[in-house]
This record gives sequence, structure tokens and C-alpha cells, in this order.
Amino acid sequence: QVQLVESGGGLVQPGGSLRLSCAASGSIFGNYVMGWFRQAPGKQRGLVAAITPVGVANYADTVKGRFSISRDNAKNTVDLQMNNLKPDDTAVYYCNAHRPSTTLVPAYDFWSQGSQVTVSS
Repeated sequence: QVQLVESGGGLVQPGGSLRLSCAASGSIFGNYVMGWFRQAPGKQRGLVAAITPVGVANYADTVKGRFSISRDNAKNTVDLQMNNLKPDDTAVYYCNAHRPSTTLVPAYDFWSQGSQVTVSS
């Protein structure tokens, strides 16, 4: 199993920056697709960014050009650098580890505890 612990949430002013970090333990980190999700009040949880084991990244259109996801397989960490933050970015952010399905086992997801990011003046 994989356990995920994230840190770095908090309060930031519009236009500011914040960096979230997620540390994984309990399994082979490099075999998982890592991602960041967020859920704002009254909205469904949605994908913010994801990165494959070999470093290919994808972003939601709403954060493209402002956020950057990165991973360090040696350190078992994945980060989300958030720049030019907007009030609409306010949400609880979750780190996700996704193990794709194989012919032997189904796909499975592990989740961090979540952290609040608030963008307000």
C-alpha cells in the first residue's frame, strides 16, 4: 500500500504563489501516476494536474500556464507549484497516487488527507 502525506497549504493573496508537497511511502513510488486534485465548496472534485512515472505532465485548462507539477522518484515526492493564484483557486487540495490496472489486478487510487488553500486579500 501507499501512504501519502501532503504539506504546504495555507492562505495567500491573489497573485501570490504557493507550493504543495506530497511525500509517499509504503510502496514503489515510481510505478504510480501522481496527481493533484481539488474540491471547492459546492463543486465536485476535479483533476488539477497529473504526471506520469517518466515525467509527462497534463494540466486542467484553468491552471495551465500558472501551475507546475513535478516529481522526484528518488525522494518519493511530488510537488505542485502554484503561481499567480486567483480566488477561484481556493479549495481543498489532495495528492493522488494512481496505480493503473493490469491483467492481474484492477486500478487503485491512494489519497492524501487534503489541505486547504485559500486565496484572498
